Amino acid sequence: MSPEDLVRDHTVYSCVIGSRAFGLATDASDTDRRGVYLAPTPLFWRFDKPPTHVEGPREEEFSWEFERFCELALRSNPNILECLHSPFVEHIDATGRELLAIRGAFLSRQAHRTFTRYAIGQRKKLDADTRQYGAPRWKHAMHLLRLLISCRELLRSGALVIDVGDDREDLLAVKRGEVPWSEVELRMSRLADEADAAVDGSPLPVEPDRARVADLLHRVRRASALRAQD
Repeated sequence: MSPEDLVRDHTVYSCVIGSRAFGLATDASDTDRRGVYLAPTPLFWRFDKPPTHVEGPREEEFSWEFERFCELALRSNPNILECLHSPFVEHIDATGRELLAIRGAFLSRQAHRTFTRYAIGQRKKLDADTRQYGAPRWKHAMHLLRLLISCRELLRSGALVIDVGDDREDLLAVKRGEVPWSEVELRMSRLADEADAAVDGSPLPVEPDRARVADLLHRVRRASALRAQD
């Protein structure tokens, strides 16, 4: 079975992510698609295992195998968690609905560490661009601010909302380079401090609910194996 077949025939959930899901789309924005496929259980009984991820077959499309997706979500990977909370679902079956039904099990205070680590990496790239070219990549600066806002609100409320809402125009002004870099730096520092301050009182649990996720993984793998015997 080819990787493309896995995506075409075994996707349980797919959504639109990126600027369109964040409420930051313009006429020039791409449509970024992300998905989760459930490889048939018998494929794991071979020496050559099914791929953990597949790029394509459409442009700007990327999918993860179910187990890999869950592993990354349990680590509070920002890109993965955002997939689970996209307002634009393109495809979902019964397994995908079960996955969304437990998306709260993936959320924990670990998000502070992973979001912050990702933000630090992006900030270093922005600083390098500024030193080399005299200005940052403004689109990347906008998305870093968006990520920091999302992290702060997740820690404060316990809910991940990826649409930027009332922050749209301010963020797009950053993307257009209309906000001085010094002001953008101040915003980044303030948002990071506010996220730090929100950790101790956060309604999020300290750890994700691994047992709940493991139960779902076991059930879908078992159901796939039983279907193969019919």
